[in-house]
Amino acid sequence: MIVFRHILRAHVAPFIGSFCIMMFLFILQFVMKFMDQLVGKGLSGAVIIELVLLNLAWMVVLAVPMAVLVATLMAFGGLSSNSEVTAMKAGGISLYRMMVPALIAALAITYSMVEFNNKVLPEANHRLKTLMQDIRRKKPTFTLVPGLFSQDLPGYSILVRKTFANSNDLEGVIIYDDTDPNKNVMISARHGVLSFSPDYRNLIMDLYDGEIHQLNTTDFQSYRIIKFQQQRLVTRAEGFDFERSSENAFSRGQRELSAGEMRYIVDSLRTEKTKIEKHIRVLNEGLNDELLRGSVPPTSPEAAVWNQINLYTTIGSRLMMFRNMLEMEYLNLRDKDTNIREYMVEIHKKYSIPVACLVFVLVGAPLGVMSRRGGFGMAASLSLGFFLVYWASLIGGEKLADREFIQPWLGMWIANIVIGILGIFLTIRMGHGNIEMQLDWWKRLKDFLFRLAHKKPLRDENY
Repeated sequence: MIVFRHILRAHVAPFIGSFCIMMFLFILQFVMKFMDQLVGKGLSGAVIIELVLLNLAWMVVLAVPMAVLVATLMAFGGLSSNSEVTAMKAGGISLYRMMVPALIAALAITYSMVEFNNKVLPEANHRLKTLMQDIRRKKPTFTLVPGLFSQDLPGYSILVRKTFANSNDLEGVIIYDDTDPNKNVMISARHGVLSFSPDYRNLIMDLYDGEIHQLNTTDFQSYRIIKFQQQRLVTRAEGFDFERSSENAFSRGQRELSAGEMRYIVDSLRTEKTKIEKHIRVLNEGLNDELLRGSVPPTSPEAAVWNQINLYTTIGSRLMMFRNMLEMEYLNLRDKDTNIREYMVEIHKKYSIPVACLVFVLVGAPLGVMSRRGGFGMAASLSLGFFLVYWASLIGGEKLADREFIQPWLGMWIANIVIGILGIFLTIRMGHGNIEMQLDWWKRLKDFLFRLAHKKPLRDENY
């Protein structure tokens, strides 16, 4: 137990330090990315702090696994550099037993992160979304950045030269209206005011002292210039997401729900999918019956001709009806499949990222022993490389799963599977025999890569 406590103590300080550094970097990235949208918009300091605090939830999800990897590398690297690993192996403690306390701690962290992902993260994301909606309702110019075109409003490109922190006034407004494909419309105004209708469904832009330029794109012959003192532009506010907040869980996005809530939705979607598939089978049977239907025996040659014409007309119209109904049902079925896959991806993601803590212990412990360096630089370099590979695999797997190239579970777990297999291989490799003998292949590999990078001749006796 003393040895186990010693190994755990070696993990605590690196874990806390690396977690704080990762959180600082994430916060710094967030502030640098959204500073121009937060400062000078008339928002109070309390609102900005609340925005940052609500964004901490997703930062914690990413920082914890990386901190576990850094802590494992530094702890086992420090133990190896001080020859403590060799001493413990000489005392009959294998590498597997040395990893037990780290694995137990990683298991506890994994369980905590699963709970965090299902209870804290969805609520934080929902409150963040609600806060952003409230800010935009109060201040519709929030998403407009002076000097940059905004295309948040479908069919319009808006450029403003200046916004004001304490009002919704605009200066130097230029709007390109692409809602009519037969016309190119450009509206310019010296100043304007942006507001919403009382139900927040429509965006109202009052423009003053400007011009409207219209070009007919069908023949490119008609060009008009209209000068105005005051002009009102009213459009749907869909692009700005100005919808009333709802506490109903089903109105939440995928990242605002727990795994249990998403499973309930998936079950409902699968029930609807079964009904659609049954309806499609009924339509196909009806289509087959229609194709096999015969005509009524005619009483005269003229009646036979008219019966045949009426039959073809009736069959053609009914076939068209069946075709339209089948196309609609197939589109509906595909939409349900897409929604199910997206929800399943999010469900697996809530578990795959926490499990990465266990996987990183498996790969971090043997790598730390092999590197024989307990410094932050070596640990940060190795962990950054592994985390980049892990995160790229996670994002790529999510895209492939959403596009139906692979199953959702495979897309979310492929990174854990690959890195876990690598960790098991390295652990078995380092766990058997003498440490010095097991490190020999690692030293030869590093020497080979060093000479290959510097174009030095290889030593035949070693390779």
